Amino acid sequence: MSNKPYDLVVIGAGPAGVSGAATAASFGRRVALIERDPAIGGAGINTGTIPSKTLRETALTLSGIRARKLQIDLVLRQEATIADLMRHERSVTESARNLQLHRLRHFDVDLLYGTASFVEPHTVKVSLRGGSELLLRATNFLIACGSSPYRPPEFPFEDDRIHDSDEILDLGRIPRSLAVIGAGVIGCEYACTFAALGTRVWLIDSRSELMPFLDRDVARTLELAMEHNGVELVWNEKVASCSTPDGDEVVLTLSSGRKIFAEGVLVAAGRTSNTDSLNLAAAGISPGKRGVLSVNASYETEAPHIYAAGDVIGFPALASTSIEQARVAICHAFNLGFENELPHLLPAGIYTIPEVSALGETEQSLRELGIEYVVGRATFMDNPRGKIIGEETGFLKLIFRADDMKLLGAHVIGEEATELIHIGLMAMLSGSGADLFNQACFNYPTLGDLYKYATYDAMMRREMLRGGRD
Repeated sequence: MSNKPYDLVVIGAGPAGVSGAATAASFGRRVALIERDPAIGGAGINTGTIPSKTLRETALTLSGIRARKLQIDLVLRQEATIADLMRHERSVTESARNLQLHRLRHFDVDLLYGTASFVEPHTVKVSLRGGSELLLRATNFLIACGSSPYRPPEFPFEDDRIHDSDEILDLGRIPRSLAVIGAGVIGCEYACTFAALGTRVWLIDSRSELMPFLDRDVARTLELAMEHNGVELVWNEKVASCSTPDGDEVVLTLSSGRKIFAEGVLVAAGRTSNTDSLNLAAAGISPGKRGVLSVNASYETEAPHIYAAGDVIGFPALASTSIEQARVAICHAFNLGFENELPHLLPAGIYTIPEVSALGETEQSLRELGIEYVVGRATFMDNPRGKIIGEETGFLKLIFRADDMKLLGAHVIGEEATELIHIGLMAMLSGSGADLFNQACFNYPTLGDLYKYATYDAMMRREMLRGGRD
């Protein structure tokens, strides 16, 4: 390894870090990538996105939920363990890591396993896993060290029945009962997955509704589906105390005085950025609440040569957006002339049961903006492909601007929702609307055809509104 300064040092080898390192190196920059864990991939590959979604898919298959839609009865073995269910995950995770490693090697990125901390604005000290240390100088830095689950002090995490979202997949067996604290995306996803595995699940939140950023029709449908699948929603409650007596069950006392007895507790109370060990003060950077770094539109921190991307900068903390944020940062740092800003349209995918995906405006947001709109809906039940796969509750909801029928929002709940949303994304990125879907010929039978029928529904509603005004 040369003593010559690097063009870029990246801290953290998750989705954002690998994206940033590979982008810079592909344009001939000399890049070092530092990862503190034994394996690259970050939460996206190792503890979060891929493992949890793989468990969800396995649960859907082995629990018989998909089979029951087709009037086939399957029963999950009660003695099955999480390890049994995660066998496929291990191969998926290993494959994803190998793909990332191949990409880094292809672009000659220097990969170092150790902990980084700033010595001064252009130098970091790397404490390697083998015990040695070295100093790296660089023109630019990208902080992409991710986040970890926030652990509220009132929960005794030293007890092996209390889990955060990184640990939950290390369970020795499937619990008979599980209390999930926090009805955000992570809490809802795990609540649905464990309910599918036959666990009795309570989902506890201080709010009175599910994920307020969702379209309300979608959120209400998801609530009903979760309750139907065995999740008990406990609203307007906080955990006043958590006791861990000997025996199988943890005792949660809620603010109302209600007690819940559960074999396991999953605390999904948000995440905190992994910035504590970076000695950011030496670089002139002051992290905010829970270690979150503030950045501008180009992902520069307070120190103009130091960029940050991914979970470490907070919302939306998605693998997809993290990758794009890193590309924007690198293109700005080296004046590469493309990807100057993050796309303004970012689809959200939530892997509950059923899946949910959302894009653009909601009815609520358009009312607040004073924009007239018209809504079109198409249900999976009325779609031939939906009938084939046995999807009964899903629907696609499209929101068009009333005057020119330009698509402003798309919201889906049901099987393949996170795939279907991309049709709406392409339409919105091109500034299209009803005309595009009217002209499109979709394969038959496909769920994509929902877009055509939701458009027809919106056009009929628009004509009815016009007729009422005449």
